[in-house]
Amino acid sequence: MEIFENIIKLSSMMSVTGYEDYDDPYLREWLLDGFDSMEKDALRNRVLVKKCGRENAPKILIDTHFDEIGMYVREIHEGGFLSVVNVGGLDTRILQASDVMIYGKKKIRGVIASTPPHLASAESKGKLCPVDKLLIDTGYDKETLSELVSVGTPVGFAPKYTRLGEKMLAGKGFDNKACAACAISAILGTSREELAGDVYLLLSAHEETDRLGGVVCGAYRIEPDYAMVVDVNLGRTPDTPKHETVESGKGISVTLSAVTDRKLTARMIELAGEKDLPVQRIVSPDSTGTNAETLGLVRAGIPTVDVGLPLKSMHTYNEVLHLDDCVTLEKAVAAFICDKKTAEVFS
Repeated sequence: MEIFENIIKLSSMMSVTGYEDYDDPYLREWLLDGFDSMEKDALRNRVLVKKCGRENAPKILIDTHFDEIGMYVREIHEGGFLSVVNVGGLDTRILQASDVMIYGKKKIRGVIASTPPHLASAESKGKLCPVDKLLIDTGYDKETLSELVSVGTPVGFAPKYTRLGEKMLAGKGFDNKACAACAISAILGTSREELAGDVYLLLSAHEETDRLGGVVCGAYRIEPDYAMVVDVNLGRTPDTPKHETVESGKGISVTLSAVTDRKLTARMIELAGEKDLPVQRIVSPDSTGTNAETLGLVRAGIPTVDVGLPLKSMHTYNEVLHLDDCVTLEKAVAAFICDKKTAEVFS
């Protein structure tokens, strides 16, 4: 299915925080024909613009952060092992024995070494090994590896993707490039005549490490009239609390929060109803955990709605999403950027 193909294509690109522009040539080749421009700033934010063709049109911002969790090389050891430090909120429970890609002078596959239970000390049994104590086994000797990799080289999960049943997909990097892919599909699939204003898609940097980073600079430069922040939301599984999660396959989430705009949020829920799009309302009183809470602090404040895509097993190498939710998100973004009523109120 095309939406899954686009998600895999985008999520396969390396974008560990600090290296968001690593695969820029492929991104440009894919997208530049469908947008009027694609610009990059000093923090590696990318801004893709599609204009409606009308003078003095409102500026509509769609923010989908582009960086992903990962690691940096800290030290190279004898036997072809690497020690690392984490970048972003890695789930240390799943790291051992996972497949990784090391982005040195060439791409190198590696496996995070795991101590066999037979050799585990009594003190270490049942305890998580800190990330900086783990070792990546590359299969190279130290001399050869040192020619290909240096301290600070980024490391990410290997891009492998698995279909689960007919409508689910598992793999790395869906946080947040799955949302970016849905937004891209929505914008490319909308004609200029349908747009309620000029659309600015911000592929923002630094979200996984600092929400006061990339999105602030990007939005300050764009000066949008109003915005939608699209990010993944915690997907529900049997072992998670209902009030902190959203169901996969039941539609997108819209956050009710003191840090988002009430009118814009209400209009988004109303718009979803008009388009017959399933929405799950969630309450996050003082923090959304996304860039939405930051946009209200840019310049004189940007009216913002926070929209989420349910994602299970977040921050692992096998995040899981549902096709129906991706289709709903694509339609929701398309409805938002075409909504003349919103443009009249906020421009």
